[in-house]
Amino acid sequence: MTESFAALKRSRETSMERLTKELDKFSNQTKKQEDDRFWRPEVDKSGNGYAVIRFLPAPQGEDVPWVRLWSHGFQGAGGWYIENSLTTINQQDPVGELNSKLWNSGNEKDKEQARKQKRKLNYIANIYVVKDPAHPENEGKVLLFKFGKKIFDKLNEKMNPEFEDESPINPFDMWQGANFKLKIRNVESYRNYDKSEFDDVSELGSDDDEREQIWKSEHALQKFLALDQFKSYAELSTRLERVLKSSVKTEEDENPFAAPKTAMAREPGKVAEAKSAPAKKASFEDDDDEDALAMFEKLAKDD
Repeated sequence: MTESFAALKRSRETSMERLTKELDKFSNQTKKQEDDRFWRPEVDKSGNGYAVIRFLPAPQGEDVPWVRLWSHGFQGAGGWYIENSLTTINQQDPVGELNSKLWNSGNEKDKEQARKQKRKLNYIANIYVVKDPAHPENEGKVLLFKFGKKIFDKLNEKMNPEFEDESPINPFDMWQGANFKLKIRNVESYRNYDKSEFDDVSELGSDDDEREQIWKSEHALQKFLALDQFKSYAELSTRLERVLKSSVKTEEDENPFAAPKTAMAREPGKVAEAKSAPAKKASFEDDDDEDALAMFEKLAKDD
């Protein structure tokens, strides 16, 4: 603690050093808050990036090697709304319901707001990092990878080829799968993955002992669909109303934030005893851009 102006003047040099250490400490704490189980491809200043990964089979005790997640990310007068959508677990979601009402109002301004608030689609899978030029320390690690519909379509195309001269392969197979060459380009200020492709069929690792070790290192995926990963309908409604500042009214409904009669009240930690009815889907396309939510999250933090 500086007790006099003279002491303040004398401590100018050392105060800079102390401040630098504090900034480093804060930076390290921020990095620790990030989920280090996830692998994130890095691009250069021009927006280009390259890496080689291998999609892995379902982890122990699970049947499917990926999970699908819907989310919303947009800014309103009251701040940012970045939340998992309850439609992921087949429950009604307030943003989805509001978007349907806005879209069906027939008003072009309402439709534009619905487009701005539409869902973002992502998948999560386990991968083995074969080559990561930007961060070679990741090579040989089993990490989680969050990606969008465009990359998922490439997986689907490999399993269900379009042409007769193409043989289907399981890209998640350790013996007869294939490495995925992730090629990222900057196209109109967005990341583009169109040039990404699978390599020839090959085994992962040198023998079954190594493959078993890789498999046992995988992370559980179904946890991302657990009830505690989603806020309740009431919590999301409150958050949505705060972000939009006031109830958005259409000619059909003056209170779009009111919980529907079919919505179930949930106690913290208690699994619902019955399925809620799926949210009515708006008649406009959902967002399949893999980096859309990440971009919104970054903007929200920079605010």
